[in-house]
Amino acid sequence: MPALPFLALPTAAQRAWIEARLAASPPADALGFADDGHRLPGREGPLRSAAVLVPLVDRGDAVNVLLTQRSASLSDHPGQISFPGGRVEPGDHDAIDAALRETVEETGLARKHVSVLGQLPHYATVSGYDVTPVVGWVTPPFTIVRDPVEVDDVFEVPLAFLLEPANQLRHYRMIGAVRRDYWALPFGERYIWGATAAMLVMLDRVLRAA
Repeated sequence: MPALPFLALPTAAQRAWIEARLAASPPADALGFADDGHRLPGREGPLRSAAVLVPLVDRGDAVNVLLTQRSASLSDHPGQISFPGGRVEPGDHDAIDAALRETVEETGLARKHVSVLGQLPHYATVSGYDVTPVVGWVTPPFTIVRDPVEVDDVFEVPLAFLLEPANQLRHYRMIGAVRRDYWALPFGERYIWGATAAMLVMLDRVLRAA
């Protein structure tokens, strides 16, 4: 697939392009992403609602995606690269509210810096969550204050790198006799994979829709 032409536009025009694509119906190839039916032991049963923020940071000359490295001590997905987010709690108005609240708690990124552009299709995880990816436009300057219990690091990756098809890889692991295929986006020493990589591929397909 060719590079996305909107990436050559000024960042304000990129924002408008992304918002317009998210407002349209998602293409068929952006649907059906999930954990392929596999669940971690003890996580069977109904899915629990969760939300993440896909933070697109306007750096003036380019757009970056803000990501976190989860603490190695967490019970769910320890040490993995992820979007800020978590469960939808009873006090949250909706998935957007949950994604923004969790982002503040995990990274210190204040809501006033985030403008919600739209949402991607839901994603079901191996840990038993039905995740709503909320896409937000982040305007600097902002301060990052990570939660030391949940987050080991906060960093950015160029959106252009993540939307390059050559960087979107299919890897697999053997769990006993079962082969599990998944998306991966290696970036230098960072290994973005699983649900986070899949949601980035979903974003790519939404933005490529005619």
